[in-house]
Amino acid sequence: MQPSSRVTIRDVAARAGVSVATVSKVINDRYGVAAATLAKVRAVIDELGYEASLVAQSLRNHKTNVIGILVADLEPFSTELLKGAADAIRGTGYELVVYSAGGRVGDPSGWEKRYLSRLSGTLVDGAVLVTPVASLEAVPGTPVVAVDPHTGPSTVPTIDSDNLRGAQLATEHLLELGHRRIGFLAGRPDLESAELRKTGYLRALTAAGVPIDEDLIRLGAYDPEISARSARELLTGADRPTAVFAANDISAIATVGAAAELGLSVPDDLSVVGFDNVPESALCTPPLTTVDQPIREMGHRAITLLISLISGEPEKETHITLSTGLVVRRSTRALGTTTKGGRP
Repeated sequence: MQPSSRVTIRDVAARAGVSVATVSKVINDRYGVAAATLAKVRAVIDELGYEASLVAQSLRNHKTNVIGILVADLEPFSTELLKGAADAIRGTGYELVVYSAGGRVGDPSGWEKRYLSRLSGTLVDGAVLVTPVASLEAVPGTPVVAVDPHTGPSTVPTIDSDNLRGAQLATEHLLELGHRRIGFLAGRPDLESAELRKTGYLRALTAAGVPIDEDLIRLGAYDPEISARSARELLTGADRPTAVFAANDISAIATVGAAAELGLSVPDDLSVVGFDNVPESALCTPPLTTVDQPIREMGHRAITLLISLISGEPEKETHITLSTGLVVRRSTRALGTTTKGGRP
């Protein structure tokens, strides 16, 4: 056997001097193996580093003890969510596999359905789908939980945060600081969360008696390049905004960068608020005022809910919405004031 080759069940049987059937009984905890033989086979398994094939296990037991997390791309939001999922999986007997589309999500038929069909049945017992676009009822028999789902009704269990209230808090914060020309960089229009954040922005302005100016609304699409381009459009206009609320932190950070390129200081010339509170928001210059949504808890709750679905436990909550809150840092200031060292 070459050192680089995969260890097989036949290799274990040959080294232990037993039949393949005996090794199979040991692996699957079946009766009929003497204690001495059991100990010997397990020692050889440890020595050779043998791991049973997930596909072979699933064909025998109809269970893999593996949970899949499908993400469109590995970016700050999904990375934080994975941390929460990893916390939740510990001690459950399940393993976690992450499947990324690598940002290739342009097919309108839905990347989630294609990849879920590949994984379900033989590779995973269930899946968490992060920001799915398509309706997911088309994959029968596979337990699924959606985090931050697409626009539209669904019978799939979901985890999200209070996007509407979070956006209202962000906009109200800027209004309380005296800002009235508040730009908005909208998120992905195919996601319900993005539409709720836009609605929260509009409601806060309306409640304050501030007329809606459509020229102050641009698409950010949760994409740094699109957001930077849209921010430059806002900031080079004849009557530029004094503040910008971006629908996620990546868009807000791109806005700060665009402002710097134009010679504008944040927050002296422009206040900026984001949404998510990913770690990058506290590390940028200046640290970003943002709406905190409990992303890690969302990942944790998604795994907990999914395991209960796989186990066939009675469903208590299938649509969970977690609270959001405002985190004030140094990217916002009251209109007409300056930060230390700033311009009057």
